[in-house]
Formats: sequence, structure tokens, C-alpha cells
Amino acid sequence: MKKSNLIQFQEYKEGAFTKRIVHKEASNVIFILNFTPNAELPTHNHPGANVYLLVLEGSGTVTVNGEATEVVQGDIIHVTGDEHFSYRGGSETNSSLYVVLIQTPSESYAQNI
Repeated sequence: MKKSNLIQFQEYKEGAFTKRIVHKEASNVIFILNFTPNAELPTHNHPGANVYLLVLEGSGTVTVNGEATEVVQGDIIHVTGDEHFSYRGGSETNSSLYVVLIQTPSESYAQNI
């Protein structure tokens, strides 16, 4: 058993996002993405993977294949590996996403940023 408290992974960097690995096993990884206001995760995809995003704190905009959707704390989003997506934090407060990535395309997806 491994026990973690998500608060310890909520680290913010002004004008950018941070990625903190919570748990990694085989080709699956769980991490927290933290955003200061208006910080952005660029458009990308995860070929062959499934991505589950839970908005832990704050709000922002998830864009999947060019379609923008506003999200708030408690919202859950599923993105398939072939879909291109991005995230932009809201303009008022910090935001954090709890991310479960199943079948990571490569080891580089399971590293802190």
C-alpha cells in the first residue's frame, strides 16, 4: 500500500505550470498539474493512451480537438490518446488537475516538470 496526500503535490510556479508525479507503475502514471492564473498546458496528445482529468481546485478551459469547454472544481474529463488537448487556467486563482494516464506512450510522460 502507498498513501499520499495530494496537497503535497500542489506546487505553483508563477506564469507556468508544474507537473508532480504522485504514482507510477508499469505504463500507468498519476500526476498533478498545477497552474497559476492563465498558465497554459500546450496542445498535445498521448497516442495509444487514455487520459482522465479531475479538476481538484480552481477553474479553467480544456480544449479538445479545437472545442473549448469551461471546467470547474469536481469536473472529470476523459480524453483518448488520439485527441489533441490543452488546458488554460482561469484568470482569477490557481488551479490543479489530478491526471491518470493509462498506457503512457513513453517514459518521458512520467517525469516531473
